[in-house]
Amino acid sequence: MTRVLLVEDDPQLVRALVINLQARHYGVDAAPDGTTALRLAAARQPDVVFVDLGLPDMDGVDVIKALRGWTRTPILVLSARRTSDEKVAALDAGADDYITKPFSMDELLARLRAAVRRTEEAPLTPETALVETEYFSIDLLAKRAVRGGQDVRLTPTEWHLLEILITHPGQLITQKHLLREVWGISQSNKSNYLRVYMAQLRRKLERDPSHPRYLITEPGMGYRFEA
Repeated sequence: MTRVLLVEDDPQLVRALVINLQARHYGVDAAPDGTTALRLAAARQPDVVFVDLGLPDMDGVDVIKALRGWTRTPILVLSARRTSDEKVAALDAGADDYITKPFSMDELLARLRAAVRRTEEAPLTPETALVETEYFSIDLLAKRAVRGGQDVRLTPTEWHLLEILITHPGQLITQKHLLREVWGISQSNKSNYLRVYMAQLRRKLERDPSHPRYLITEPGMGYRFEA
């Protein structure tokens, strides 16, 4: 059974989420604050964590940072905060997805299924897992990125996006395909997710993120990895 940890201080929302998740055979633990969340995460080892940013005892971003200190479990933010700066802060802290309140239950469940799917994928073979460029190397099997002799930390969502591109070198991967495979959605109006994550990957891997050499945008169509 897939275990979900809900870090949320709104009891009505928690109740609705617990009912919907348990009806679909997810195991659910709920924490009303960050301190309880970190204790439950260590004790229960959840498969996916949902985090509200406006918690009573600490900011949700601090919870994300604390979790990322020891686990790669997918973290999905549930928040009423809508500004780009707040979203970027959560994603930079290690969140894998950002869902703005109010949200539809169908969308939340689709994002959850996508997060679970990323953790269950079959491992790569050694001959397809290692990619080396002039500026960075990627070992998809070991989940290790190195640039300039230093390890680069990537979130599970960044890894998944990068893996799709790297394992299809030179091929255009459409926005619709990436949204469906990485987030479980296919709406073109959600392409801002791709822009945010591609910008993060370029910042972490490319020598000149504003003029990428390897992670290429095909305007209006999608992205490709140029080996």
